[in-house]
Amino acid sequence: MKKGSFKRWFYGFFAFVVIVGGVAFLFYHDKNRERLALAREIAEYGPRKGVPRTIEDLKRAIAAYEKLQEQHVKDAAQTGTYWKILASRFQDKGMHFEAIEALQRAIEITPSDETLHYLLGLNAAYAAKSAYEGDGAAGARSRRYFDLAEKAYLRSIELEPKYNQARFALAVLYIYELERPEEGIGQLVAYMENRSGDSDAMLMMARAFYMLGRYREALDWYDRGIPLIKDAGQRAEAEENRRYVLGLM
Repeated sequence: MKKGSFKRWFYGFFAFVVIVGGVAFLFYHDKNRERLALAREIAEYGPRKGVPRTIEDLKRAIAAYEKLQEQHVKDAAQTGTYWKILASRFQDKGMHFEAIEALQRAIEITPSDETLHYLLGLNAAYAAKSAYEGDGAAGARSRRYFDLAEKAYLRSIELEPKYNQARFALAVLYIYELERPEEGIGQLVAYMENRSGDSDAMLMMARAFYMLGRYREALDWYDRGIPLIKDAGQRAEAEENRRYVLGLM
């Protein structure tokens, strides 16, 4: 190789090495800067002052951070329990609007608790009956609470399909409050898969079929439910309703 050619090759190779080395240095510097930033962030939760430098320091800092997170989770769970208890106290005193607010706070913390959604539906249904306009007619506010009750019951059942209390409450809402008997029947059918001897459910089925004008089916459910009623007053009322339906036929 001629002297001039070798010289050009040497300078070219040297430039290549410098460029590659510079890129490598920048890459390493950026990665190191990221690690240092992470270390500073962890240091805020670390057991020692300053940025962790060694592996042992980092392990101690991470352990302290994890312990802090575990305590945060415990505190959140305790707060959710507090809101649930508070809602129960409000409900017992008939303060349903306050109970709704407490339950919504509890659901924010534990959204997968089907009982919270059921209780929210129950209190919303009660609140809807109190949220009337001045002329006594159910207003928009009342409808909003009925809508909240329906959604809460449905969410409760979605989380736990065998939650019979929620299904029964939803059936009551559909049949007695929203006048949607067909949907109420659907919930009662699912409910009675596990509670086949429930006379209250049978009387509700009778009422739902009566509302639909299906009197023969209403009578059938009265005939099935009335013999199971233990309370004399309730039995007399059910027999009177049965006679009324029979008269319509």
